[in-house]
Amino acid sequence: MHKCGETLKYHRENAELSQLELAQKIGTSHQNISRWERGVVLPNIEFCIKLADFYGITIDELIGRNIEA
Repeated sequence: MHKCGETLKYHRENAELSQLELAQKIGTSHQNISRWERGVVLPNIEFCIKLADFYGITIDELIGRNIEA
């Protein structure tokens, strides 16, 4: 779970957003963003989709999943 949190934080910081700004854009609390980034909990699939769409990336990219053929 830790790697997923690091990747979520990377994408947010790359977009130059605070946790509060991102939370407002996707309809959640900044506390949730913090918990996701710290690896305390994972975002549910609905928020994974919102985040991936917001950043213009796949869910695999969002969570740092590397698929090797």
